[in-house]
Amino acid sequence: MTDVDDLTDDIFDKIRAYIYDRAKISLGDNKRELVRARFGKVIRQRSMSGFHEYFNWMVKDDTGEAFREVMNAISTNLTSFFRENQHFQFLASTVIPYVAKNPGSRVGGKIRLRGWSAGCSTGEEVYSMCMTICENVPHLDAWDIRLLATDIDTEVVAHGQRGLYLKDRLQDVPTATIKRFFDPAKDNKGKPAFQVRSEVREMVAFRHLNLFSKWPFKHKFDFIFCRNVMIYFDRPTQESLVGNYYNVLNNGGYLFIGHSESLNGIKHSFDYSQPTIYLKH
Repeated sequence: MTDVDDLTDDIFDKIRAYIYDRAKISLGDNKRELVRARFGKVIRQRSMSGFHEYFNWMVKDDTGEAFREVMNAISTNLTSFFRENQHFQFLASTVIPYVAKNPGSRVGGKIRLRGWSAGCSTGEEVYSMCMTICENVPHLDAWDIRLLATDIDTEVVAHGQRGLYLKDRLQDVPTATIKRFFDPAKDNKGKPAFQVRSEVREMVAFRHLNLFSKWPFKHKFDFIFCRNVMIYFDRPTQESLVGNYYNVLNNGGYLFIGHSESLNGIKHSFDYSQPTIYLKH
């Protein structure tokens, strides 16, 4: 019989330490009930006796299964198409024109544009980038556009790859945009849905990535969206992450963070552009 009331102070602290050591996610005392609820569901699915048994399995597992399951359970995936829309407006008005005029962006006769959605959740953010780019890039066939979308949660990465969204997820997307970039579909339960068209999905590479593992990137980026991700990290971890973003951006590249976040009080080399947008010179 499962007993999720055996989440003692000791086990809670050990789970927090496990998560911090591997993903640098800092869980405060106020996250205890969140841990109880989310891990309780997993414990019942595994027919385990409670948190003690589950934790013992976590720390002994050397296949990576436990870590993936823990990250999927702890992740909060709140997102929507064109969320914090001023960022997409800035992408259209500033980033794309700069790349178009920058001689260093011309590679092999085409204009290279690279972007990264770090903490991509179920893909709405990166597909919003794609749609913004397609609507604002003249002569699209003259561009070499590749976007990277990564998340520590394997389930949301798989969702993003499919690009399939229930109808109500697109309620704030203009009808003309839906007609241009989506095909009518149904989900696996037969509910009305829309799927991002294949030519748009092909612009994006979805990957599972722990932000604190080695980054296997061959090229630098023109812009990075890391929005509402750093709120999970303590200040030293934030500084380390922001420094790593700086290193993988091209000169003239931009970092976008969430409106609940700020780089105030964090040591970094970026120039302030406008609220939540930072420039690498």
